[in-house]
Amino acid sequence: MKQKNEIVVLGAGESGTGAAVLAKKHDLPVFVSDKGKISEQYRRVLKQFEIDFEENGHDTVRIFAAAKVVKSPGIPDTVPMIRQLKEKGVPVISEIEFASGFTQAKKICITGSNGKTTTTLLTYHILKNAGLNVGLAGNVGRSFAWQVAFHNFDWYVLEISSFQLDGMYRFKADIAVLLNITPDHLDRYDNDFQKYTDSKFRILQNQTENDYFVFWADDPVIRKEMKKRKIKAIPVPYGEHSANQYPGAGITGKKIRFNNDKNSFDMTLEQLALQGKHNTYNSMAAGVAAHLMEIRKETIKQSLSDFQNIAHRLEYVASVHGITFINDSKATNINSTWYALEYMEKPTVWIVGGVDKGNDYDILKPLVAEKVKAIVCLGLDNRHIHKAFEGLVESIIDTESAREAVTTAYYLAKKGDAVLLSPACASFDLFENYEDRGNQFKAAVNEL
Repeated sequence: MKQKNEIVVLGAGESGTGAAVLAKKHDLPVFVSDKGKISEQYRRVLKQFEIDFEENGHDTVRIFAAAKVVKSPGIPDTVPMIRQLKEKGVPVISEIEFASGFTQAKKICITGSNGKTTTTLLTYHILKNAGLNVGLAGNVGRSFAWQVAFHNFDWYVLEISSFQLDGMYRFKADIAVLLNITPDHLDRYDNDFQKYTDSKFRILQNQTENDYFVFWADDPVIRKEMKKRKIKAIPVPYGEHSANQYPGAGITGKKIRFNNDKNSFDMTLEQLALQGKHNTYNSMAAGVAAHLMEIRKETIKQSLSDFQNIAHRLEYVASVHGITFINDSKATNINSTWYALEYMEKPTVWIVGGVDKGNDYDILKPLVAEKVKAIVCLGLDNRHIHKAFEGLVESIIDTESAREAVTTAYYLAKKGDAVLLSPACASFDLFENYEDRGNQFKAAVNEL
């Protein structure tokens, strides 16, 4: 039954269910609506907390009467219902925006086209090792709203996507981290890279001169955009040439130098748990953010040395008859795959494909010509891949399952080669998500 000043949550996944539970915990009238079937995992939670919900369709009358709508990041702003809600003056916000109103915790907020999850987990690892009362949330782990509902953390490390940023207005990061900006999700931004860029820079909204903006100084898009914007927060660059920036982090010889306003310390590149150029930058971002908080240098260095990377990101799976299998299923865009290919040192059979988000494969061609001996397509529509790479490699073969892709790659490779799953595409044509794709890949490798 509709109640006065009701909050409507659209989408009953991790984000939406967390928002609904948080509202219920504060005795706010809340209703959850999902156009599809709600998974049993979240259905149980909604019933447990006696939250009113519907599935397989929307009660539009009730939704349009809402005092506020909390929208799942998976729902585009272009959906007619969302447009109509905004035209009616109904506030439509993200779950992170909603949850921020119920906590006084300080927040390190990390966004970028690539490396968000790794950097978020690495930053959390450092703060946790430092003994801080810290939570991990956002686009990784449990939702921010769920964490706020059940915990009282002093700090949060949040991974935040552009979709979440689009629904955030009063939210403020104490330390904002912008890793990089490359074309991604352009189908959600009218194929307009500037709109996507503007979305990423929302990470700086509401910051004051007492806050910090950590950014990759070598990124040309970030440099260009910073010249166009008035940024209030203290700028903290990191990158190849930022070793003398205070505060900041940069590379000097084979060392990283971390600087804050009070002191500096060095760490060798070989000491980093995460190897590869892109992971060096991720480590620098996490380390300099922690150094701004005056965490002991010994804790930062130890944490950067003993961190274990997430599954599905350049994850070693197995070596079968001298052929190395690498799972990089989390690489869902061109730039992530560029880093993966750049990382490879052995002749590589590359498994690529899925739902193409408007990919321009041109930047991959030099690496493919140099490192890739054959391509195995894993998707329902591989026309763009064939068009981009025919003539650069000896074989391009289509497959429609992880098992078929792995078997095909195995026969194309020989001892001393590597098989790399780095799809550069979303997974939803054949898999539930990138984790499902990666897990099926690993299972197929283990069956060889």
